[in-house]
Amino acid sequence: MSESTTNKNDYGFLIDASRCIDCRACLVACSVENDVPMETTRIWIQETGVQGEFPNLERYSAPYHCMHCDDPSCVSACTVGALQKDDNGIVTYDQDRCIGCRYCMYACPFQVPNYEWKEQLPLIVKCDMCVSRISDGRSEPACAATCPTDAIIFGKKSDMLAEANRRIDASPGKYINHVYGETENGGTATFYISPVPFEDMGFPTADTSSPAYFNRLVTHGTPAVAGAVAIGLSSVYLTIKHHEEAMAESNGGHHATQEETAHVVEGTAVPHNGHPLPQEAEGQEA
Repeated sequence: MSESTTNKNDYGFLIDASRCIDCRACLVACSVENDVPMETTRIWIQETGVQGEFPNLERYSAPYHCMHCDDPSCVSACTVGALQKDDNGIVTYDQDRCIGCRYCMYACPFQVPNYEWKEQLPLIVKCDMCVSRISDGRSEPACAATCPTDAIIFGKKSDMLAEANRRIDASPGKYINHVYGETENGGTATFYISPVPFEDMGFPTADTSSPAYFNRLVTHGTPAVAGAVAIGLSSVYLTIKHHEEAMAESNGGHHATQEETAHVVEGTAVPHNGHPLPQEAEGQEA
């Protein structure tokens, strides 16, 4: 039921929570690259908080941004094409098309698209894998290029998934046996591995199938529904107009009033002076 497929040229991320030191260099890089304040970067941090008992304390964190789904729910929900999935697997956003309906925010199971509530003309905020850098020939997005511990790495999607599974297999006691993003929402291009369950870091729980197919039934069907309504209203208008013309002809050219037309539609005839026709006496022959 998916309208979108993965190909070998798709890009992807692998983010390793065991390597993240919460330095937030990725947020700074994202802020600079997109020329936005720190509070509106396309990345934020998911974390466990401090766990355990002293002195055996631990804390894990991971940068979090757009998952770039195989069949993106946000794209299917957007009625104006502001969100698109490119041939390289990147889900892009065109602010010039956006009408601010925020359907993408409701559709995304990962709670990724954000809204610039404080701006006078607010727009959607979402990671686009620094698609302009890739188009310019630079090898990787700003966050991956800046990360000092390689907690974020970037490359072909298939390579990222293979590396995620390789690390889990090589250190089974270090990671939980799950690659977040491999099956969530039908599959994504951003993969996470972690020493702790992802729900401990506040990651959303997503189904293994994407609702994008059903979203498309609604958004693609909207013009048809609108057309059907227009046809229906036109039929009502023509019916009323026909009754008006028939009444005008029977009244020697007088055009029926709206009140008179309403009586006709209800099946009760009234003359043009507004008084009801006399009723036949009960039992009297017509």
